[in-house]
Amino acid sequence: MKILLAVLVIFSLGSCVEIIDDLSIKSDGSGTFKYTINLSSSKVKINSILALDSLDGKKVPSIAEIQEKVKFYKEKLGKKEGITNVKLEANYTEFIFKFQCDFTNIQILQKSIKEIIREENADWVNKDSDHNWLVWDGNKLTRTIPKLPATAQERIKKEDTEALQKGSYISITRFDRPVERFENTQAQMSANKMAVMIKTNPYSLSQNTELLENTIYLSGIKK
Repeated sequence: MKILLAVLVIFSLGSCVEIIDDLSIKSDGSGTFKYTINLSSSKVKINSILALDSLDGKKVPSIAEIQEKVKFYKEKLGKKEGITNVKLEANYTEFIFKFQCDFTNIQILQKSIKEIIREENADWVNKDSDHNWLVWDGNKLTRTIPKLPATAQERIKKEDTEALQKGSYISITRFDRPVERFENTQAQMSANKMAVMIKTNPYSLSQNTELLENTIYLSGIKK
């Protein structure tokens, strides 16, 4: 996990990154989680970084090391109870990564991710490690995001800010019945009222994680 975290920090800073976080929830709490990271517009810079031994005092992992860790965590998550159909597409030429899994309920998804973090990264356990970023009661979904540590924000250099501002972070939440209303004024509802989207950029999100926070209320009638 440390290698994967290092990859994210090294490759995202100074790179134009596009991220899509796509969550589908059924009325019974089961669903599908998809996460896509697209760094294709920065592949020249990424290849130059991969040619280095270290960057800003951090070891730059090789493609082989990244592939090994990605496979390890995919298999580890797939063994968690309540998590099925774990898929990962990794394109190391264009640097596009697509993750997907099904879950029996929101609590299982969060519990599984937390367990992997704790098992592999004891030093990452902190006061936010028990934070439930998604709470579902069958009619309402509440999403809250822990604030990033100040040290993480400080890693962003001035010259990297513009690149991160040009990137995009899209969060989509889909349901099996219509949405009645939501609280985040920056969110948008789909034409069929079955999904809510929030769009921002990686830099703004790094400075204010509350941009993704939302409470979504659903209709009592399943469509």
